[in-house]
Amino acid sequence: MAKKKPRPPKSLSAVQPIRGNEGATVLGPTNPARAAESRSRVAPPKTDHGTLPSLRWSFCDSHNRLSEGGWARQTTVRELPIATEIAGVNMRLKAGAVREMHWHEEGEWAYMLKGSARITLVDQNLRTFQADVGEGEGWFFPAGIPHSIQGLGPDGCEFLLVFDDGDFDENSTFQLTDWLACTPKEILAKNFHTTVSAFDKIPTEELYIFQTKVPPPLSKDRVLGLGPVPVDLKHRMGKMDPVRMKYGSVRILDTKLFPPTTISAALVELEPGALRELHWHPNADEWQYYVSGQGRMTVFASNRSAQTFDYLAGDVGYVPRAQPHYVENTGKTTLRFFEMFRSPKFEDVPLAQWLAFTPHELVRAHLNIDESLLKKIPKRKMPIT
Repeated sequence: MAKKKPRPPKSLSAVQPIRGNEGATVLGPTNPARAAESRSRVAPPKTDHGTLPSLRWSFCDSHNRLSEGGWARQTTVRELPIATEIAGVNMRLKAGAVREMHWHEEGEWAYMLKGSARITLVDQNLRTFQADVGEGEGWFFPAGIPHSIQGLGPDGCEFLLVFDDGDFDENSTFQLTDWLACTPKEILAKNFHTTVSAFDKIPTEELYIFQTKVPPPLSKDRVLGLGPVPVDLKHRMGKMDPVRMKYGSVRILDTKLFPPTTISAALVELEPGALRELHWHPNADEWQYYVSGQGRMTVFASNRSAQTFDYLAGDVGYVPRAQPHYVENTGKTTLRFFEMFRSPKFEDVPLAQWLAFTPHELVRAHLNIDESLLKKIPKRKMPIT
């Protein structure tokens, strides 16, 4: 009696490059887990056409720099070559751990995903800013201004950092300890008007992320400089009242509400099956960070080129300036993601309103659609549908 041929596990056969009667099963090597994360790449929609560069990267694929006090991983133009305008860092600090005092050439926008941290800054006029930042809050540090971040109790924090240059490198910032380790102690002694021996115990290399004690309450830890920084560098985006729609909500933060920033942001929440409407951004590339849920985005790049990508929590998406796109919640829970722009002002152009405010006879001549459809289009932006 011949043995029955074993069936492959469902996990190995669930995602195949088949669309109706097109395509065929994979006979050779395959990565089932990776294929499951990229269903729209394995079996793209029939409307996909042409070739686009990758518009997806996962922080799980980034090198993770582990330290005693936490970790940091980044997505830059090196990991996602199309992302020339913005880079991102995902960082975790234990309670008491410090992202050491440093500065960089790029502006830094941040959002606290979990936990809380204390931030400090001294500007070029020796004015100070110190604040405790909790979940749903964040900050903006201007380019070239020194600052630090320290995890608070009980379990530190995890946050997203966004920089206004895709070439940013978290490992190439100006670190306090690295600088002093590269400076002769005689020069340090002369600069601080003290003895050379005062610097016998300084680190011989950068600390980067290091463990120390949780700081005392801010009221006891605060240091006054030559006055406070004149603008509030802390934002409360996650605690803003959202613009609610039938199938989700959106919060928008740009210089209208947060004057110091060079980066504008939208925090979008889509219910299962909901759509971030067809639209484009005329003023900047879009860098996305997916916080939770499962989504799918299609981007149209002209010349009959359109590609679809799938996203999970921890993924980064990217859309070049002016390229139309949409994002759909393909999961069973709320999809939550950021839209980030290297622009002080958030701008988008929705397809529906473009058609609604164009002479209807002209639109019908293009699309052969009924007047009744055009009349039903809301005369205001509806980012979620």
